[in-house]
Amino acid sequence: MPEVTFRIRWPDGVEEACYSPSTVILDHLTAGQAYRVDEFDARSRKALDLAAERVAAKYGFRCTSADAQAEKIAAAVARYNAEEIVTCLSIR
Repeated sequence: MPEVTFRIRWPDGVEEACYSPSTVILDHLTAGQAYRVDEFDARSRKALDLAAERVAAKYGFRCTSADAQAEKIAAAVARYNAEEIVTCLSIR
C-alpha cells in the first residue's frame, strides 16, 4: 500500500510529520488547508481508521502505525480549544 506523510502545524506553531499507510488521507485532508482542531481531529481519525481497515482487508490485521498515529493526534488535540486552527502543510 502506498504510504503517505502529512505535515501539520498545530495552533501553537509546532509542526509535526504524521503517517498514513494509505492514500485515503487524501480524501480527508488537503495540503494548504486550515481546519478547526475539532474538524481536523474528526477528519484525521476517520482517514486513519479507514487506512487501518484497508490494511486489515489486505493483510488480515489493522495497521498499528495508523492506530498509533490516531492516538498521538488525539493526545495533541486535547491540548487545544476546538476552534483553534490546525494547518495541513503538505501531503506526500
